[in-house]
Order: sequence, then structure tokens, then C-alpha cells
Amino acid sequence: MEPPGQLEYQPPTAAVRPRLGVDRLMRRHSLLAWAMALAALAPLTARTAQTPARPNVLILFTDDQRADTLSAYGNRHIRTPNLDRLIHGGYSFRRNYCFGSNNGAVCVPSRAMLNTGRNWFQVNAQLTGSRLMPEVFGENGYRTFATGKWHNGEPSFLRGFQRGESIFFGGMADHTQVPIRDLTPAHTLTPVRIGTKPSSELFADAALKFLKAQDGKQPFYCYVAFTAPHDPRQPQPPFDREYAAKKPPLPKNFMPQHPFDNDNLVLRDEMLAPWPRPAEMIREQLAEYYGLIAHLDGQIGRILDHLKASGLDKNTIIVYAADHGLALGSHGLLGKQSVYEHSMRSPLVFSGPGVPANRETRAYSYLLDVFPTLCDLTGVPAPDGVFGKSLRPLWEGRAESVRDSCFLPFQNSMRAVSDGRWKLIRYPQVDRTQLFDLRSDPDELRDRSAEARQGDRIAALRKRLEEWQSLVGDRQPWSVPNPRPAAIDLTGRKRTPDQWQPEWIRKKYFEGVEN
Repeated sequence: MEPPGQLEYQPPTAAVRPRLGVDRLMRRHSLLAWAMALAALAPLTARTAQTPARPNVLILFTDDQRADTLSAYGNRHIRTPNLDRLIHGGYSFRRNYCFGSNNGAVCVPSRAMLNTGRNWFQVNAQLTGSRLMPEVFGENGYRTFATGKWHNGEPSFLRGFQRGESIFFGGMADHTQVPIRDLTPAHTLTPVRIGTKPSSELFADAALKFLKAQDGKQPFYCYVAFTAPHDPRQPQPPFDREYAAKKPPLPKNFMPQHPFDNDNLVLRDEMLAPWPRPAEMIREQLAEYYGLIAHLDGQIGRILDHLKASGLDKNTIIVYAADHGLALGSHGLLGKQSVYEHSMRSPLVFSGPGVPANRETRAYSYLLDVFPTLCDLTGVPAPDGVFGKSLRPLWEGRAESVRDSCFLPFQNSMRAVSDGRWKLIRYPQVDRTQLFDLRSDPDELRDRSAEARQGDRIAALRKRLEEWQSLVGDRQPWSVPNPRPAAIDLTGRKRTPDQWQPEWIRKKYFEGVEN
């Protein structure tokens, strides 16, 4: 491995050019040959001057955003013109996933995996002992900056970033009163202050301030981690009125309750609506969720507009992604603590120099692939221990896939594997199995596991699941002694609002509920 900062960047479309033997020409030829040699060197000098600098990196990371909440992907009930710009100008990974979770707060391991390229069996919540993406880029000559949510501890943030403004250390907050801190020139954190703007505006402002200060002499790595559209669902005007007036329809896989105990049914996220889930209340929450995304989209638009106006877009790789999805009524769930598609899938788009526009793939990818992909695109060496794979070969046509299946391990309660068409889910704590044909049933509504003819398919998928477990060191058995009964009915279950919900949400969704 070359010393940090010394690896020569090759642009994605550049060919290796031979060097001229100038010394040999000087020895063998006359003055005329000298002139000819200098003439030959002139085009080379011009080409060298035109060789692009190492590309900048901009990561736009959203919180709890379902992969189907983008108008460019066919959702007619939401307007996301700026995210659509990224999609039309870049390469989309339509089967991108968070690699499960070891925590009910799924964003903690998700962000740990994004920032280390490791799976959750390899990395802890505080990222100790793992090399961080911003840390590695900083060591290789990049100016690193972050704003927004960092849910993996202050020490790891200080290790990873050289600059930072409006940083939120935590999981969630009232979007209009986010507790934030800045990173000082002395590399210390300022005392907490309360943001005076809605969260997405706050973080976009900080990102724009950083971007406007760039002089082009040093490549930058800019990490913008929005807290939207995570609840509290507080859409800003005019989006609150717009989506309230025309509420989105229920998801196709809406259910009043989940049909059995998945070991994650009574959590903070699930308290935001009663059981059975009232259809109209879910539509109201979807309207608020969509309104948050629309406001977020506008703030991302401000960043994209500056990149274009300043010319930075010509040499900046943009990654747009979300930490995971969200149920919001699908399968009777509200949170993201499941291995269904709506909760583990998330958007992932790359755009910029060398990345084809308006193309997509159905090949499997994980968020932990972002780190090695950016290393591949920038010439920054990936550290040892990275589990993810570079996705660059997919858009360059050198590979049709980087893995043949997708494994989703969630705590000790769920395991899932998919081969591209069929998806097997196992719930060891309640001795329950599901089998879905994602080709004909993408909403995972028809469980085929009880069909006699599916026995061989289940066995084959179980073998693949166990191969994945062996690969990552997952010791969760298929069955456990004395499994709990799977049947459950949460009708009338007591709910308690969490401390971050503003008063109007408490009144609207918890009226009559004892706190």
C-alpha cells in the first residue's frame, strides 16, 4: 500500500498513457531531434494539465426513508424533483439494503456499516477499532466535513472529521429544536445550542457554507446526514397543507396488525398509532411523512443548485442514500424493526464523473458497499477488514452482480435470505417461517411456506442462509428451545408518547392516552 495521499488518481474513463523516453532522445539526436522531441512533449504536457483532479465526494444521507417515496421511481403521490434530478443524472441501485440490525434503533448499526464498510458482526456502535470512511479520506488528502446526525458517539466523530457544523449527536429530536454542536478549529466540540431552523434547512445551510468556502486546491469529502423524514413527522409549510389536502393511499400491504409476534411489536416506533391501526390515521401520518420528504427534497435542491452554479458538479461524486426504510402501516407495523422489503430496502444513487446517467440495476447492494465503491472511484486505498464490495463494475458492464443473494440478520429474532426471486424469513424465537415470491408478490402478502411443493425450495434457501451465517460469524440457530407462542393480539394495548413528540402530535395521536 502506498503512503497516504500518494496513490495516483486515475479518472474512471482514463487510459494509461506511455511515457516518452526523453533522456534517450537527448543522447541520440541532434538539435533537430531536440526540437522534435519538444514538439512531441507539448501535447503530453497539455494532456497532463487537463487531467482532472481527484473527485470530490458529497454524501446526502436521509433518515428512515422508504425506497418507494420517490416520484422518479413511479410514486405519483409525492413530488421529489431534486432527488429525481439525482436519479435521472446517476445510477440507481433498486435492490439496496441495510444489512439488518443488532439494535432496535436500526440507524445505529446502519450508520456504523456505512461509515466502516463492515457488517454489524464486525463493528460496534461506537466504531472503536474500525477505520472510518472520512478518516481514511482525510489521511489521503481530502478536506473532510460533516453536518447533521451522527449516532455513533463523539469520539468516532472527532476521529473521522476535520471540520463540522450543526452536528446532532443522537437518534431523534423535534425537527424545529435540534440540539447541535460545532467542531472548532482546535478540534473540540462547542457546547450544545438549539437550532433555530427546521432540521433540513439547518443542515443544508451548514453544507452550503462549507461548499462555498472550497477553493478547488484540495478535494473535499462532505457528509450531510439529514434527520428527516424520521419522526416526529413535522412537515413545514406549504408541504403540511399540500399533503394533508390530498393524503397518500394506504400501502398495498397495509394491515391492522402484524399477523404474529415478530419479537419487535411493542417498541417506541410502534406506539405512534393504536392497535388495530386506524386506516385514516395511517394516511394522515403518511401525509406528514411525505411532507417531510418534500421539504427535505427542496433543501437538497439548494445544494445541487450550488454545485451546478459553481461548477463543482463536474468533479464531484454524489451519493444519495437512506439508512433504511420504514413500515408506516405496511404489515401492521410503523417502525423499521423487521426484515420486510419496506423496512430494510433504502434508496442508493451514485452520480458524477464516470458514472452513467439515468441507468439502474436490480443487482443486490448494501449500504456498506458505499465505502469501497468511493475508494475505487477516487483512488483512495480501502482499509483491511472492509466487507463491502465496489459497485463500480456494475455500471461499467464488467459484472452483472457483486453477490448472488441478500442476507438480512436482525438481532436474534429474524433472519432472511433472498436469491433474487424467492425470499425466506425465519423467526426462531416463535418457530415461524415465511416464504415469498418477490416476482409475483413484491409486497410480501402471500406466505408460501406451508405449501408442500415448496419444501425443496425452503431447504435450498435455508442452506444459503446458513452459508451466509458461516461467512459473517452469525451463530443464531434456526430453532431455539421452548419457543414462545406466535399468536398475539395488541388490541387496546396501552401506548405512551415519547419525549420528542411535539404537543400537537401528542394531542392528535395520543388523545385520551395516559402519559
